[in-house]
Amino acid sequence: MSVTQYIYLYARHWDDEELCRLEMRAFFNKDSMTNVLMSELAIDPSRSTFIKGRLDVLFQANNWSSFVDLAKQFQFDGETFKVTSLNHSKWNTTTKMELSERRTLEKEIGLQIVGEPDLDHPDRQFYFINIDDTWYFGTYIESKAVSLQHKNKPHSYSTALSTVLARTVANIAAPFPDGVTVIDPCCGIGNVLVEALAMDFDIVGSDINWLVVKHTRENIAFFGYDCDVTTRPIAAITEQYDVAIIDMPYNIFTSASPEQQYAILVEARRISKKAVIVSIASIDNILKEVGFTIVDQCEAKKSTFVRQIYVCN
Repeated sequence: MSVTQYIYLYARHWDDEELCRLEMRAFFNKDSMTNVLMSELAIDPSRSTFIKGRLDVLFQANNWSSFVDLAKQFQFDGETFKVTSLNHSKWNTTTKMELSERRTLEKEIGLQIVGEPDLDHPDRQFYFINIDDTWYFGTYIESKAVSLQHKNKPHSYSTALSTVLARTVANIAAPFPDGVTVIDPCCGIGNVLVEALAMDFDIVGSDINWLVVKHTRENIAFFGYDCDVTTRPIAAITEQYDVAIIDMPYNIFTSASPEQQYAILVEARRISKKAVIVSIASIDNILKEVGFTIVDQCEAKKSTFVRQIYVCN
């Protein structure tokens, strides 16, 4: 039995609502106002810090009786199995089920499947979920909090992008990174580089500050990654890239005047086909002046601090 669709289960703080939905649109070309998104695309749930897991749907039914009948016909490789309900939270309009109800339904479905139930060491694990009065059955991939493993590093700057924001920005820039060349020409301490490398991006970095570059290289090596990071201004870059990721300089290590920031955007337009720009100020007009077309954008909030995220072609 083949997968019919993928159900992504989300969890995010209200501050991250816009950012999460921008990442959704990058991955799926659509977003969701709820904590559920359904798609025919298979994305590794660990790519996103907002996705908690992905259910690969094998069959579905509009009522419990039909769902039970389909379970009777289900066949799988292996002898032993375990079935688990995912209705431990509210999904869309479907309220959370109490543990006792979930266990009752798990038992009923398990009794229909040909094979031997094994709650401890099953050959196969299956999951089901009720969303808006439709029942779905399949396999489940739980997301791994990879970016949290990158929080502790040899060098950190308080003004650097958080690991969550860095990973999300990388996903927005290259949702399907195979064959895509990426550059972070104002890489700072390297948070975007680390997250991108963890997802097997073809990425390079540079920064105008030699000390920052030294620390960036040490951070990358600390996690066992390898990346070309050079000390040079963006104007010295001669190579062409599919996409550039730029957190506009504004801190004490790589401060830039408005004129210098304008020049950075001009160079970004020159070296890349696409750019994801992070700015602490609204720069819509400047982006248009230098030749970019804003195709999507959002605000990324952290308490009272707000960053503007621009996706440009």
